[in-house]
Amino acid sequence: MSPMSHTRKFLRSCACCAEPATPADPARRNFLKGGVAAMGLGAGLAAAPTASAQAPAKTRIDVHHHFIPPVHVEAMMKPGRRVGGPPPKWSPELSLEDMDKSGIAIAILSAVQPGVWYGDNIEEARKLGREINEYAAKMIKDHPGRFGLFALISPPDVDGSLKEIEYALDTLKADGIGLLTSYQDKYLGDAKFAPIYEELNRRKAVIYVHPTTPDCCRGLVPGIPPGSIEYATDSTRTIAHVVFSGTAAKYPDIRWIFSHSGGTLPFLTGRFVRLWQERKPAHLPNGPMPEFAKFHYELAQGNTPGQIAALLKMVSVSQVLYGTDYPFREGAEVNDAIAAYGFSAADIRAIERENAAALLPRVRA
Repeated sequence: MSPMSHTRKFLRSCACCAEPATPADPARRNFLKGGVAAMGLGAGLAAAPTASAQAPAKTRIDVHHHFIPPVHVEAMMKPGRRVGGPPPKWSPELSLEDMDKSGIAIAILSAVQPGVWYGDNIEEARKLGREINEYAAKMIKDHPGRFGLFALISPPDVDGSLKEIEYALDTLKADGIGLLTSYQDKYLGDAKFAPIYEELNRRKAVIYVHPTTPDCCRGLVPGIPPGSIEYATDSTRTIAHVVFSGTAAKYPDIRWIFSHSGGTLPFLTGRFVRLWQERKPAHLPNGPMPEFAKFHYELAQGNTPGQIAALLKMVSVSQVLYGTDYPFREGAEVNDAIAAYGFSAADIRAIERENAAALLPRVRA
């Protein structure tokens, strides 16, 4: 198998939703043979553009762009951890290569699922989260103007999260905080997370949310990995929980970004309206739709014509952001989808740059 074919195998889905690799699997064997030190080399994964090729103007802002430092790979691949197969090869240089090919001016980095919270070692989670955030901060320093950061925290560790929020936002100058849709049995509207939201609301912070494989639903359908169904579903679960728990209303100054066009949310709004009609919660006097419409949604793996059309029935173009899901997808995928949908030139500018620039002060500056 060629290096590019090997990479494309992993680009089909995120690391945690791939079918677990076996020792006989060449991808698994090659990963273990090369070891963590192989991360970041990426030789031969993509041909460099020829001198005669016209590089696109770099104007886009990618709010869904992963980074996978070696220390994170090592932690994920420890024996006994349920994280699926190994992640694709990645390095800062490979990120920059795809950004240049895709016309991306700046990418806001976020760690890959399952993050660093495994539910059994608080000190490991704190140490690893700090190392991952500092790795991203070094990337930002080494490549001025090209990267930002949604810093990693572990909300079940409330005290550790509060300390990391302070360090990430005040010292590392991160652009926001990155969360997963769920942490074991807890979704993002859980009351335990209130001190975290109080601090982020005080700071008027941006929270970027990425799905993960929920504990409830691993391997339910033979041959269908969790990423094909459960990622989108877990996004919907956590958005609904944030709204119906009253979290969104209680902390109105938090700016939320949800991945993949909101998962299945745009297709289930009728059911959530019916739920509101039956329960009439006091914190939702006008129903859930105004709350859903306040959130921001990015288009990575949520950019087929039907997905875009459904999303735009729920929110205005001002709430839609550009995202690639690199290195699990290349920028060309979302670029082609946006170009083919029939947006006006003004709407394309808003989605690909202006909306993110308005949301993220450092990017705007």
